[in-house]
This record gives sequence, C-alpha cells and structure tokens, in this order.
Amino acid sequence: MPALKVSPAQRAELRTQAHALKPVVLIGAEGLTEAVLAEIKVHLNAHQLIKIRVFGDEREERAAIYARICDELNAGPIQQIGKLLVIWKPQPARPVPSTPANRAKATATKTGSGRRTALPSAREASSERSSPGEKSSRGAAPRLVKVVKQPDDPKRRPKAQTVVVRGNERVTAGGTIKRAKKRQTSAKRQHQSTK
Repeated sequence: MPALKVSPAQRAELRTQAHALKPVVLIGAEGLTEAVLAEIKVHLNAHQLIKIRVFGDEREERAAIYARICDELNAGPIQQIGKLLVIWKPQPARPVPSTPANRAKATATKTGSGRRTALPSAREASSERSSPGEKSSRGAAPRLVKVVKQPDDPKRRPKAQTVVVRGNERVTAGGTIKRAKKRQTSAKRQHQSTK
C-alpha cells in the first residue's frame, strides 16, 4: 500500500499535536522486524498519531525504515527529526447504527414558543461524548467531548464546543481540559526509610 498523502496545513497541525508525545515504539539493532511492524500497527490503531525512536546511526537507513513503515501500514509521514519519526493514520469513519436511543435524540419536543430537543438519558449522554467510531469506554484516548460553557453575560446563550481529550487529560466541571499531574515521589531518602 502506498503512503498516505497529507496536506501541508494538516501536517502542520499534526506536528503541533505530536510535540508533547513520547515515543511509544523503539526500533533497536535488529531493525524493522515483523513484530515491530505489528506493534506500530497496534499503537496507530489506538492513538492515530505516534512517535517512533530509531536507534541507528545511519541516516539513510532511518529514512528507509520511515518510508517502509508508511508504505506497509498505509500511514502518513508527518515529521522526521533525527532519530524520531512521527506517523499518523486516521481512523475510518464508521456509520452510527440506527437504534431507538439515537432516534429519540433526534426528535424534538415543542415547549412554549421555542423548540428544545429531548434530554438524553445518562447512558446516551456518555455515548454522545465519544465520536461515532470510538467505543464509549472511559479512558479510551483520544476521545471527543462536548463541552457547554456559560458566557459572562447572562443574556447570551451558552456555547457548545467539541474538544479532543487525550489519555492523560480530563475535563473539569467548568469545561476546561487539565492534564493529569505526575505522581509525586517521596521526599525521604531511601537510606532513612529503613532502620
């Protein structure tokens, strides 16, 4: 399969998203084996955008590995800086099956002079947070979350916005996205803790 074509604007956006990522696959002295390709495929399916570190000193060899990964997995080459490779493979959009719950969300009830949509149940609201192609399990990354923010002026309507929440992030009650804090280590020294 040929490598995926990515537009320059899309590549720039993906580069900014990949900046904070850590490498998830390391390619060592054995080079690009079938097991490494399978691991890269698993991570691409889980995260869509990944970084790969290649431990090799030959620049041409790293470029060949980069091209082979993109060709065999039908992924888009985003960026190569030294020994770091950034690769992206979008998830195909899956159609949403027609269920009674989905039809209930689409119906609207008329109240007073304006129209309002029926409020979804808790189960429907949790499935609404994730995109149609994703599972609605908690902690699955990345996922799309619909956030409604109240404006400062009470005369204005609240705005709904869809945001992407990655694995180490959470949405607060105010609708902002916060990263999970690193676990704090003990301030005690190791030799003082044992007596």
